[in-house]
Amino acid sequence: MTEKLPACEGGAPVRTQFLPFARPAIGESEIERVVDVLRSGWLTVGPRTREFERVVADYVGVPGAAAVNSCTAGLHLSMVAFGVGPGDEVILPSLDFAAGANTVVHLGAKPVLVDVDAATLNVTGEILDAAVTDSTKVLMPVHFGGRPCPMDDIMAVAGSRRLKVLADGAHAISSEYHGHKVGASEADATSFSFYVTKGVTTGEGGMVTSSDLDLVKRVGCLSLHGMSSDAWNRYSDHGPWYYEILDAGFKCNMSDVQAAIGLGQMERIDDFRARRDAIARAYASGLADLDAVTVPPPCTDGLHAWHLYTIQIDPDALRIDRDRFMHCLRDEGIGASVHFIPIHLHPYYRVRLGHAKGAFPVTERYFERAVSLPIYPTMTDADTADVLAAVRKIVTYFKR
Repeated sequence: MTEKLPACEGGAPVRTQFLPFARPAIGESEIERVVDVLRSGWLTVGPRTREFERVVADYVGVPGAAAVNSCTAGLHLSMVAFGVGPGDEVILPSLDFAAGANTVVHLGAKPVLVDVDAATLNVTGEILDAAVTDSTKVLMPVHFGGRPCPMDDIMAVAGSRRLKVLADGAHAISSEYHGHKVGASEADATSFSFYVTKGVTTGEGGMVTSSDLDLVKRVGCLSLHGMSSDAWNRYSDHGPWYYEILDAGFKCNMSDVQAAIGLGQMERIDDFRARRDAIARAYASGLADLDAVTVPPPCTDGLHAWHLYTIQIDPDALRIDRDRFMHCLRDEGIGASVHFIPIHLHPYYRVRLGHAKGAFPVTERYFERAVSLPIYPTMTDADTADVLAAVRKIVTYFKR
């Protein structure tokens, strides 16, 4: 019967209205806050940005936070504050977007790539420790998909080697590790992303959190040309016009328009994570009996933010590969993606770092099988059921 055929084989699709892979959850609070900013006449970094920093710092549980225009900028400025430069090495997983490696290169340092744990897709202390050399300055663990890394072991390695730990928390704004929020005191600094697909969005934006207030202040200063005073203090009645350049800084600040969106989002951050968790549990239950599909294991040492829900399909159990599987999902009306093309497989890094295919077998095996399913707060139970129906339909039809 044609209704049992996948759409890619001529059957009727599960959905006639396409379900996008990601969609921001923007409500009236965000809209009203942005309108208030527009009416205030003050659009750039100012009182809303400073309020947003305080709200995020309080949520994470640190004394301060520095708002920036991206997680990438947060990683970059944190490494500048750490003194990373030519001759230094920064260790990070190849299973990541290239932003972290790019910032290392921009500083004249060397990104040292490593593999990940097969179950969690995170680095471990043991993996990082094996890659440390006399030139290593920073460890950069990535909380992949929102699952917290084993930070106790990682910090133990850093402590014994006198290294800094800069956590890439792009996926992890609502994650928890051993009872506290990721971004608190388990790393020297953590950089979060507020990109449009993330657990909290400002459209574009990021935040650096740390228990080290001097580091937070340095990042904040670097984000605005290295100036001693921002525009709000210079041009309003809150302070004098005078400023000094304290460092050779950058232009990476967040605006009040972005911060206004973030403030509205932070009002619902726990609801967002709870909804993502509910969808993740529905996926795990609905796919558990499919031998050709591996679902993410439970998070045993904290709370998963579920920025990503990444399944792995077994090409040996199916008559199609991952890329064909993705096309079939799209034909069913379901958006999906792949996270990520390993850094060492990109042309630039193949040449620069010299890694041949096979250098990181766990990462490569995962990449060849990975499919990220839609998971975001505005998805309904019916949307979730459609995703499950599409995956099951394709797997059942193409099973060997």
